[in-house]
Amino acid sequence: MALIIISFQVQQFAEKEGRQPRILMARMGEIDQRDDKNRMVVATGFADLGFDVDVGPHMQTPEEVAREAVDADVHAISARNLCSKHLTLLPALFKELAKLGRSDILVFIVDRIPQEDYDKLYKHGVAGIFPIDSDVGECAMKVYMTLDKIEASLKKSPGQ
Repeated sequence: MALIIISFQVQQFAEKEGRQPRILMARMGEIDQRDDKNRMVVATGFADLGFDVDVGPHMQTPEEVAREAVDADVHAISARNLCSKHLTLLPALFKELAKLGRSDILVFIVDRIPQEDYDKLYKHGVAGIFPIDSDVGECAMKVYMTLDKIEASLKKSPGQ
């Protein structure tokens, strides 16, 4: 999909919701300079498409990521550099978000995740899994579409 279309849809989301979609780029694993450079490229790409982007520090715990996400009032978290600890770190992140009353924050993974673990992660609540070399525009579109679908369903819910 053309980047201009994604940018336009993000702008429409901002007009409907009163603010840009906001995402936290979080790193919960060990320091990897190559990944950090890639993370900054992805963050810049999301920002260029109209997202508000927060970039977390290196080696955060799930508790720190959850607190930062809540404090920044993000719509989504992009979890990176999980160092094969995804089946431990992600459930802990969801638990912390729930403790803070923000289970509504979407969590996406950008990492090398074994295919056999995808279903386990989706059952924990992961909204999407992207390989490290994914196209930024495609990632942004999936994040936007997931967020927009959830926001629309919340508005249609009885009592809302």
